[in-house]
Amino acid sequence: MATLEFPTAEQIKDLVEATRAGFKTGKTLSLDWRKKQLRGILRFCREKHSQILEALEIDLGKSSFEGMTSEVVSVEWEAHFALKHLNRWAAPEKVRTPLLHQPGRSYILKEPLGLVLIIGAWNYPVQLTLVPLVAAIAAGNAAVLKPSEVSQATSRLLATELPKYLDPNAFTVLQGGAEETTQILKLPFDHIFYTGNPQVARIVMEAAAKNLTPVTLELGGKSPCLVDESADLALTAKRLIWGKFFNCGQTCVAPDYLLVEKSVAEPLKTQLLKAVEKFWSGHPETHSEYGRIVNSRHFDRIMGLLDNSGKVLCGGKGDKAKRYIAPTLIADPPETSPLLKEEIFGPILPILEVDSISEAVNYVNDRPKPLVLYLFSENPKTQEFVLNHTSSGGVVLNHCLLHNLSPDLPFGGVGESGIGAYHGKAGFEALSHRKSVLKKPFYLDNPTIYPHLTGRLTKFTEQLIKIWRKVRA
Repeated sequence: MATLEFPTAEQIKDLVEATRAGFKTGKTLSLDWRKKQLRGILRFCREKHSQILEALEIDLGKSSFEGMTSEVVSVEWEAHFALKHLNRWAAPEKVRTPLLHQPGRSYILKEPLGLVLIIGAWNYPVQLTLVPLVAAIAAGNAAVLKPSEVSQATSRLLATELPKYLDPNAFTVLQGGAEETTQILKLPFDHIFYTGNPQVARIVMEAAAKNLTPVTLELGGKSPCLVDESADLALTAKRLIWGKFFNCGQTCVAPDYLLVEKSVAEPLKTQLLKAVEKFWSGHPETHSEYGRIVNSRHFDRIMGLLDNSGKVLCGGKGDKAKRYIAPTLIADPPETSPLLKEEIFGPILPILEVDSISEAVNYVNDRPKPLVLYLFSENPKTQEFVLNHTSSGGVVLNHCLLHNLSPDLPFGGVGESGIGAYHGKAGFEALSHRKSVLKKPFYLDNPTIYPHLTGRLTKFTEQLIKIWRKVRA
């Protein structure tokens, strides 16, 4: 696998064409080859875990525990899951053959799409680059990887070390920024897998359209969290604070804002403050398990969201030199606040009070469809109402984030929050083509389908159609 840190447009073209040539050899069709590549990813995660954790600490201030669980182990989990189920996923799928086509046999073949472009994201730079790669490999594709240039240390590690564990003719890692990504997108691919924000996703989709390239877009948005009066408030607060401030709030599925029934708003705020105090012993600025903002630009953006934002319950301060922003809770932000307009993607949690869950549902439905919706409630009727009257990429009842770590659950958005889904079998299917096959023998040819039928055959065919219509009525 060739890697260049800042390739020229001509070098990018040559590398992409060489990778496509690797796919055209047909080697990726072999399940044994695919399994070997998946095991290579597992070896990369295990043998380079110290370097991975070090890079994540440099880029995002991630603790070893946070980096291991959310990045390294999540990739290993997906690779193991694919290895376990690959034979079954890839097997031809038998389907019914209609009487009209008898004798015959119908089935579906799962074939690779070809060359896949994977554009990773900076907030989980290992997970969001390698989990899509697991899906691409399982489906039998070659791939070009473009890690995010924002997480520089991790991007450099993936470019220099990952190639040692994969087939050099079928996978390429390209580094660079917006200019290099623009050059890559000018080239034809068989699928583009992008994780990031909706603004860049529109650019990716526009570039893909020029080559009629299908896309998977894993985006974000403002994921709401609803809390009703039946919720266990202490446990709700504990789980919310963990989910919101994991990775310093730089998580696409982080709760973006709370909609809390007024009857429990004040006691919930008290429990949230207690959880913040307990988790980081009152000093998140020095705590080893509280992360950092990825760079100065994002620091300025997040701090700018606090202008005229509402009542600060805790936090609200930062240190740009250390890329530190305190865990911040904001009560009753005005409707004009940017906290309620933009995806926060940082350690700030606005809290809004509502009279009822019905009001909360209306509030959610008046906005773009979120990547995930959270509901904390022990009331089955409330749970059913919210599930049936909202649309989101996914839903978690009474916890946060955990659905993202289940290979059995498809992960993806809807509308503004994304197109398509992956993880586990869903990833295999997203990067496979289901090719329909009808196999007919040379005996028992059906004479009724051909032109120049005799009058008797025409009447016989018409009678068959009438009988079929009665049976189907």
